[in-house]
Amino acid sequence: MKFRRSARLTALGLAGALALTACASGTDAATDDEATTGPSTGIVTVSNGEPQNPLIPTMTNETYGSSVIQSIFAGLVYYDAEGAMHNEVAESISSEDNITWTITIADGWTFSDGTAVTADSFARAWDYGAALDNAQNLSYFFEPIKGFSYDENTSLIEAGGLTVQDESTLVVTLNQPESDFPLRLGYSAFFPLPESFFEDPAAFGEAPVGNGPYVLESWENDSVITLAPNPEYAGSRVPQNGGVELLAYTDEDSAYNDLLGGQLDVIKNVPASAFATFESELDGRSANQPAAVIQTLTVPEWLPEFQGEAGLLRREAISHAINRLEITATIFAGSRTPATDYTSPVIDGWNEEIKGNDVLQFDADKAAELWAEAEAIAPIGDYTLQVASNADSDHQTWIDAVCNGIRTNLEIECEFFPYPTFDEFLDARDSGTVPGLFRSGWQADYPAMSNFLGPIYGTGAGSNDGQWSNAAFDDTLKAAAGAPSQAEAVALYMDAETILFENLPGIPLWYNNATGGWADTVDNVQFGWDSDPILYQITKSE
Repeated sequence: MKFRRSARLTALGLAGALALTACASGTDAATDDEATTGPSTGIVTVSNGEPQNPLIPTMTNETYGSSVIQSIFAGLVYYDAEGAMHNEVAESISSEDNITWTITIADGWTFSDGTAVTADSFARAWDYGAALDNAQNLSYFFEPIKGFSYDENTSLIEAGGLTVQDESTLVVTLNQPESDFPLRLGYSAFFPLPESFFEDPAAFGEAPVGNGPYVLESWENDSVITLAPNPEYAGSRVPQNGGVELLAYTDEDSAYNDLLGGQLDVIKNVPASAFATFESELDGRSANQPAAVIQTLTVPEWLPEFQGEAGLLRREAISHAINRLEITATIFAGSRTPATDYTSPVIDGWNEEIKGNDVLQFDADKAAELWAEAEAIAPIGDYTLQVASNADSDHQTWIDAVCNGIRTNLEIECEFFPYPTFDEFLDARDSGTVPGLFRSGWQADYPAMSNFLGPIYGTGAGSNDGQWSNAAFDDTLKAAAGAPSQAEAVALYMDAETILFENLPGIPLWYNNATGGWADTVDNVQFGWDSDPILYQITKSE
């Protein structure tokens, strides 16, 4: 979430092939029985920020908008706190060859405007999301479906990739066998859309109509998004509260102080200033648990100093100049773990023995040597490395620490380049105007190794913000997706990571824990596999 964020097998038994390994919650979360004993009536307030884009599922690939989309829409499947997949709108998802998938829609589903959720609701939404002319951020996720093209505007429906057999039956035809296809279907790219969307997409983006646990009651820009329970919701994620207010904070310290002062119910992220104290200050009302989140520095391919042989040497030098162990221990008080790859330890198949990952080891002498080699090939002389991020979240502290190591070990200047707000940072990133390296936090869209690789580094992918392209990497990902077994798929994903380490389009820093907290005004708070609080199960008295 992407900063984006997230995706979450019968054929559904296949989820184990590349799914998330369950991890302990580390919270006082309710059991399923406790969470469904009956709704409370209080409105739960949660820290958030302003969405970057209109609230359309296939346009939303960042965390603030995702919090809304995941609440007001329901997909074919959903993911529980541990990342296990469950049917939601789907009654069944099956295939005999992993190419042709038959999806049956369960009875009783409607959008909040009263119109029916049918197979056509999914087919038309996916077809719209995949169409080149519609320029949707998440179009990359439809690439496996027959008819998808990066070169011309085509229709997945007309090409035979999506076939609506009747109101409750959708047949999806892929380009190759892919056993984990159902695992992706809880991600927002695959949500359905009502007829009203196609009548006026722009108006819909400001006041979306969904089929999820909540409805959008109001959206006051840069202030608050109010969600109310959806009486038409037909799934098992029934809200146990009277609604949710997502408040747009411009810094995490303010949110934390409001939590301590009883003016906020839940914070998604603990600020760095409180890492050493929040567990004692909140006294049993906090989460500090592994999550499917990684922090990296993206290297923009348009910067000449990072191109060619000298550019690769500079990337390697910067990576060796960063003391990840020291930063995670001192700045983050152990709530981060130094990265050894591009995925996450909580994802099944993760392995720290990736060829080439020694470039992530702190080595001051090696860093200086590599920078000098680059200067001998293509000198840039006096140079200031700028590291960009948004200033309305708690990133400057660790960026300053990274820059201190770079200044000391490479003997160049390094400085934080701030954008006032998250959406301004994303706009600059998306337009290719960021003047240096930039922060790229990734929260998984769905629990699989592939989700940490393809959407970020695949050619033309919606979150490939550094604009890197490598045919061998793309081919390896395709082979992994079509692998006949889990072991073969994992081996190929590791090969793909080796290609990343050979090129360093992004420099992995550390894996994030989910660090959040809640006030004594709420109960049944649990943070999930993707680091987000599970909003629907939170209870609050008036």
